[in-house]
Amino acid sequence: MTLQEALHQGTKLLEDARIPAPRLTAEVLLVHAVQCRREWLYSHSTDELKELWWIHYGRYLHERIEGKPTQYITHVQEFYGRPFRVSPAVLIPRPETEHLVEAVLSRSINDGPVIDVGTGSGAIAVTLALESKVPVFASDLSHEALQIARANASALGASVQFTQADLLAGIAARSMQMVVSNPPYVPLTEREGLAREVREHEPHVALFGGEDGFVLYGCLIAQAALVLRPGGWLLMELAYNGATRVQQMLELGGCWTAIELIPDLAGYPRVIAASLRRSAA
Repeated sequence: MTLQEALHQGTKLLEDARIPAPRLTAEVLLVHAVQCRREWLYSHSTDELKELWWIHYGRYLHERIEGKPTQYITHVQEFYGRPFRVSPAVLIPRPETEHLVEAVLSRSINDGPVIDVGTGSGAIAVTLALESKVPVFASDLSHEALQIARANASALGASVQFTQADLLAGIAARSMQMVVSNPPYVPLTEREGLAREVREHEPHVALFGGEDGFVLYGCLIAQAALVLRPGGWLLMELAYNGATRVQQMLELGGCWTAIELIPDLAGYPRVIAASLRRSAA
C-alpha cells in the first residue's frame, strides 16, 4: 500500500464513522504516524507504507473513530501560531480564546504583572509572556496540567511563574495589574448535549462551571477584586450565552468600572473586561 492509498483508505474509514473533516483528519494522523511534514507526505505519495507506519496509523484511526480528539492523539494543538503540547489532563485550546489574548494585549499590558487563572496547557500565559515584556504568572489546581504548561513554556522559551492553586488562592493582595481567565463555563445540565469527543475525553474540571455554568465567574470576580491593583483589569472568556449574567455580576459587585463586552468574529460577546475602581482599594 502506498502513502496515497493509505490516505484514501483512512479518509473513507473516517467518513463512514461520520468523523468531521475526514480528509484533513486522515492526513494529520498519517503525518503523525510517519513523523514527517505534510509537504513530504505529498512529495512521496507513491512511496510504500512501511509496516511500522501502518501499525501506528491504524491505531490512530481506531482511536479517532472511537471518539478520541485528534489533538490528544497527536499531542499538539496550535494556538496563536505556536504549537502547544496537550494531553487529556488539559483542555484543548480553542481559536476563540485568541480573542482573550488580543483583549489583554490591547490594554496597557506593560504596566505590570499578569496572572492567567486556570492555565491548563499554558496557552494563554505562554502567549502573553512571548508577546509582551511583563512578568506573567499562571495558576492551576491540577498538578498534571501544570506539568504540561511548564513543558510548553520551556519548549517555546517563555518565562512564566507557575503555581498550583485554586483560582487566586495565595496570591498577594494588590499584586497584579491583570487577572486573565478562560474559566470552566459549561453548565452540568448540558453535559449530555456536548460532543462525544468533549464529554468523554476533555477534563471535566476544566469544562463544567457548576449546575448553571457561572459558579467560577462569581469566585473569580470576588477574588480578583482583592489581588488587583486599583485600575487593574479583569478579563474573562465568556460562554456563548454568558454575557448578560456575567456583566450583571460585575455591576452588582460595585467595585468595577469600564465594563466592556468584546465580540468574536461572528459578533457574539466572547470576552468581558472590567477595571477595578480606584476607590475600591
